[in-house]
Amino acid sequence: MSAEADVFLDTLKIGEKARVLGFNLPEEHRQRLLEMGLTVGAECAVIRFAPMGDPIDIKVRGYQLSLRKREAAGVRISRL
Repeated sequence: MSAEADVFLDTLKIGEKARVLGFNLPEEHRQRLLEMGLTVGAECAVIRFAPMGDPIDIKVRGYQLSLRKREAAGVRISRL
């Protein structure tokens, strides 16, 4: 596993793109994200952060998704 695999979604800046590699989340949180289309291999991009930095709005599979920062911190990604 490369060092890039240890990058998480919450570390991206606005406009950056990434590919989902996996999850470090409890089963119920992981399942919820999978149901919303944030699956392994999916490409996503950070659209914006709320004024206090939480939640994070991302674009995945053509639609906008809001994630809590703690959820985004459990999504392993590789930058594109």
